[in-house]
Parts: sequence; structure tokens; C-alpha cells
Amino acid sequence: MHETQPPIAAQPEHPERIDYEYERNGTANLFMVCEPMVGWRRVEVTEQRTALDYVHLLKAIVDKDYPQADKLIVIQDNLNTHSPASLYKAFAPSEAHRILSRLEFCHTPKHVSWLNMAEIELSILGRQCLNHRIPDIDTLKHEVAAWQDERNHEETWIDWRFTTADARVKLQRLYPSINN
Repeated sequence: MHETQPPIAAQPEHPERIDYEYERNGTANLFMVCEPMVGWRRVEVTEQRTALDYVHLLKAIVDKDYPQADKLIVIQDNLNTHSPASLYKAFAPSEAHRILSRLEFCHTPKHVSWLNMAEIELSILGRQCLNHRIPDIDTLKHEVAAWQDERNHEETWIDWRFTTADARVKLQRLYPSINN
């Protein structure tokens, strides 16, 4: 990141002032995995958001995060890169099958992805960690890892209060009505 205008130094009763305009040095992708009722999350920073990046994340979840689990339920949105078939593009068939056999996928409904708890966790990450200019991907990885470790250490979980009854009121247009 490079400032296009030099900051105005702090003075008594005035903090340093930084212009909103800056030179962008690139973008990055963040994959969020969370177990909301336990207070655990993994945030993977990648340079791109590709199907291959995603399946390497799935492999890490299976092999590193939950090596003893027989079956993991993965709740995800309908993004085109979230395809289990990509495992066979990234790994040998036997390895792809091994990983896939431990996963069960459940997709969030289209057009209501805000119900996804990972979205809540990403919002918190944005407010607590990404609310300033980050100069490069290595700094981003370092800061995100520190945030993740702190949240995991505190076992901060999501207090989900949106019930099915709430959904039927709030999302009435998405639920069919049954008239007798």
C-alpha cells in the first residue's frame, strides 16, 4: 500500500490525518471455516480464490484440524469454486476419494447467505483486524493468524439467535404459505 497524499502530522488536539485515497497493491482471498458452538475458526489467506485453493483448505481441515473425525459436515454457500469434484483435479483419485469420503456437504440457500455463521465471523474479522490499510499479503497473513489465534484462545463462539420462527417472519416471501 502506498499513500497518494502525505499524511498530515498529529498536532495538539488533532490526531494524524490520512487521506482516504491510496494506491492499491493487490487483493487477497480469505476462506473462513468455523465451528461456532465451540469457538474455533480457521482463516486461510490465499492470493486467489480458486477451486484448487479451496480443496487444499478441505484437505487441511480433514488432515490437520479434525484427523480423528469419521465424518465432517461442511456447510457452505453455492460458490462455483466450492465443488467437491475439484478434489480430483488437485489430487490423485485415491487421495481425492479419501478426503471426500470424510466430508458431507450442506449448502446454504441461494440469496440468503447472510444466514451463514461464517459470514458473521468474517464481519467480526473485518471490524477487529482488517479495519486499516494492510501493505502486503505477508502482513495480512500475520495479522489474520494473530486474530484467529486470539479468538480461538478465547473460544469466542457465535450466539446464534435467529430461529426458524424468526426466519418465517423475516423471510416470509421465501416461505410458502399453506392456506386451508
